[in-house]
Amino acid sequence: MRDRNSNGSPEDAGQAVGAPLDLNLLRTFLSVYRTGSFTAAARLLGLSQPTVTTQIRTLERQLGRELFERRARGVTPAPYADELAARVVEPLDSLAAVAGPAGSAEDAPAEPVHLAGPAELLSRCVLPGLAPLVDKGVRLRVTPGLTDPLLDDLRAGRHDLVIATFRPRGRTLTALALNDEEFVLVAAPTWARRIGAPEHLAATLHGVPLVAYAEDLPIVRRYWRHVFGRRLVRQPALTMPDLNGVKAAVAGGAGFTVLPRYLCAGELASGALVLLHDPDDPPINTGFLVQRPGTSGNPHVALVRDHLLRAARDW
Repeated sequence: MRDRNSNGSPEDAGQAVGAPLDLNLLRTFLSVYRTGSFTAAARLLGLSQPTVTTQIRTLERQLGRELFERRARGVTPAPYADELAARVVEPLDSLAAVAGPAGSAEDAPAEPVHLAGPAELLSRCVLPGLAPLVDKGVRLRVTPGLTDPLLDDLRAGRHDLVIATFRPRGRTLTALALNDEEFVLVAAPTWARRIGAPEHLAATLHGVPLVAYAEDLPIVRRYWRHVFGRRLVRQPALTMPDLNGVKAAVAGGAGFTVLPRYLCAGELASGALVLLHDPDDPPINTGFLVQRPGTSGNPHVALVRDHLLRAARDW
């Protein structure tokens, strides 16, 4: 973002660079750099958006450098911003960790940890796994949803941790591999008996109703491409944007589908669902645990993060 007064003489720029820089301006700069948005940085810092804009302009004048370029959605760091961020990130994060939340008493309870992710994984694995932390006094605010909007909310400061179904792009978010989910092709026993074990299973299934999460069949298409090496072209008989609902419909005899194994392990063990195919190389998707940019003043965020990374080994 170029200020109309930032094109001063070299002598002015040199004077600005040599002057002491306000730590508050640097903190605001780092928040904008990490979130990619003046508005998101304002939310994180508890400031108004005009205040953030003014502080960045002030810092640009002091440095004699442009730091951000406006885009249709947010801002993009200028080359000098990358250099500045690399210099200030460690000392500012260390200072924030030592100082803690401003104005808080040592014995004040920690704020709730805001966690988000896929509804099915949250319900089946995450929430039962976090029960011991709740018993120890950790407070949680859990939001189900799709990865893309949840990551946007994470950048805007609305969540502390997001379980993502893919590694987020860009350099502003830290993502750790959490778990691998295997996808399985299943149907109710009645359909499994009717289908049998044909040599050309993919072709045979064209005559069986397909139950899916969405109209564009993202999970089923991936299975077809990975296992059968062909593109799936057909319309689902039933769709529901809830994998638990898809599982219930298929267990009731509505047709076949592809599900994460963790979600239907109980039904496979009991016989309510049957594997239609057991390939040597099933499709796998890696989930990631993504943390909000910056250092959180809430110690329970790290506690929840580390607990999830350990618990996910058994999912």
